[in-house]
Amino acid sequence: GPKASSLATERAEVEALRTEYNAKRAKSNAREEFAKELRQLTASVKEAEARLPDEREIADLLSSVASSARAVGLDITLFRQKTETYSNFYANVPVEMTMRGTYHELGQFLDRVRQLDRIVNVGGIGIKNARVIDDTVLVDASCTATTFRFLSEKERKEIQAKKQGKKDQKVRTGA
Repeated sequence: GPKASSLATERAEVEALRTEYNAKRAKSNAREEFAKELRQLTASVKEAEARLPDEREIADLLSSVASSARAVGLDITLFRQKTETYSNFYANVPVEMTMRGTYHELGQFLDRVRQLDRIVNVGGIGIKNARVIDDTVLVDASCTATTFRFLSEKERKEIQAKKQGKKDQKVRTGA
């Protein structure tokens, strides 16, 4: 009798330890999977950072866009950087462009911009003033090329402080 009771207690304890062991083993396996997922996400973030230039690289990127237009034969008549707009962790850097050339050259330019290593969105494309000169149809084109850059931690804090200041001013003026 006493040994059977002791044996049952020991078996229950072994079963509890086995259950605890299996739970910890599952957590360990899950930790390895989470570590693998974290490595993949870190690689994805680094890839995204590589596609979004920082402040120092913006001038080079804009120069690449302009040289892409010239390389295909477009004559750039306006290349003006507009005011940046801000999101949580990045800034939109728009550039207003007007150029003159053939429709085919415009298509080649857009293809070259598409192939750049950095993200550049081209929007607001307008084509006007088509005319024939020496058996060639020339057009005037305009667009806005927008690229993006990461905001430093300091810039994010400054932007947040400005937003908070504007909110506080509205509250004080009753606007």
